[in-house]
Amino acid sequence: MTGNEEKTFPALPPSPGRGFAHTWWGRSWLSALEDGALDGEQIKAGRRYARSGAVGAVSVRPGGLTAVVRDRDGTAYRTDVLVQEFTAAQWDRLLGSAAAESGYIAALLDREVPPELAEDAAAAGVELLPGMGDLDPRCDCGEWDHCPHSAALCYQVARLLDQDPFVLLLLRGRGERELVAQLETRSTAGAGDRGGARPVPVDAGLPAADAFAVAGSLPPLPPPPGLPGAPGQPPTLDTGTEPDSGPGSEPELDVDAVEFLAQAAANEAYRLLALALAPGHADRAPTAPLTAAEDAVRLTAEASDLRVRSRLAAATGRDRAAMDLAVRAWGFGGPPALAALEDDWAPDRATLARARATLGAAWADERAPVLRRIRARWTEVVEASGASGASEASRASGSVADRQLRLGREGRWWPYRREAGRWCPAGPSAPDPASAWATLDTG
Repeated sequence: MTGNEEKTFPALPPSPGRGFAHTWWGRSWLSALEDGALDGEQIKAGRRYARSGAVGAVSVRPGGLTAVVRDRDGTAYRTDVLVQEFTAAQWDRLLGSAAAESGYIAALLDREVPPELAEDAAAAGVELLPGMGDLDPRCDCGEWDHCPHSAALCYQVARLLDQDPFVLLLLRGRGERELVAQLETRSTAGAGDRGGARPVPVDAGLPAADAFAVAGSLPPLPPPPGLPGAPGQPPTLDTGTEPDSGPGSEPELDVDAVEFLAQAAANEAYRLLALALAPGHADRAPTAPLTAAEDAVRLTAEASDLRVRSRLAAATGRDRAAMDLAVRAWGFGGPPALAALEDDWAPDRATLARARATLGAAWADERAPVLRRIRARWTEVVEASGASGASEASRASGSVADRQLRLGREGRWWPYRREAGRWCPAGPSAPDPASAWATLDTG
């Protein structure tokens, strides 16, 4: 270390229900903590402390971390975690490994640690990430091993490492500016050397016509992979923490709901992949994306948990009975069936005239007096004026006793039956009204 560089990071907000590390190097840091601690209960308590925001500003310097961590009763403790600095020889080997590949330098500047860099450094005898027992805790509380305070500090540092891996390199003895300058120097000096990075030749490229000319000689693309046997199974979410229900605490994460959404997403991805791999997929017109209200019904149809179903219903402004009807309609035909149930649309007079002609062609037999009443009712509505008459025709005018036909926007007919005073979907749609009515006759 050529200077006394030190960085202080402000206190991070509470993190209820979330993992502390998302990068591989952040998780490796936590493994060094969790695998090396003698008392697992102290580590769990430290995780709870960190989630609740008990860790103050974190000071990072070569060889150590410092922060003030507060107990639940507000008592503050100064907590340090010491890490072994690299020797000059170790830094020389690490910088040599990093400068040997231009991609390593670019990744570090993008705040990423390539696993290959850690492997190359280890092969050169430098362990970039701490291992079991390498995190040395010191705390005012008097514990000689990891206490909840030092564990909480380590968990917060894992979040810092996710954002900036140069925190780890500073702990090992050198700051970001110094490292970047040394890497640039080595990269430039070592260009063309046996052990250094070689300059990449600059290719002026090809004229566009020549590039297109060689396209036909390229080998064909490999076939797409086969469809897996079943949708993937997302991992079980287990935060390992107790919910904090005190004043000002964050809302508790509904783990069951998140697990359901993850599995529903896997199922939908599997369905879409199956469609993409089916013959003739490229010739089919793309389907419109679902609206939020439609997707809530789709998810409810998959949910078995009553709490999840109730939350989805409330999120879309439906009560339980309305959502049950929506799910029932969805099962008969997806978005078009849901629209026939809930949309109050007004077809134009040309659409109504076509519907009347279709009814006439479907039931020309004079021996069907009940069905002729439907056609007569449609005729009355077609001859009426105004949007209200058109809306009535599209939804409820084709009703006889406890049975009804509705005309969907797509021009298909949907059968409905009155149950407990409500019109309920009774089957899939049909292109002609006679077939849809037959569904009502056969149940």
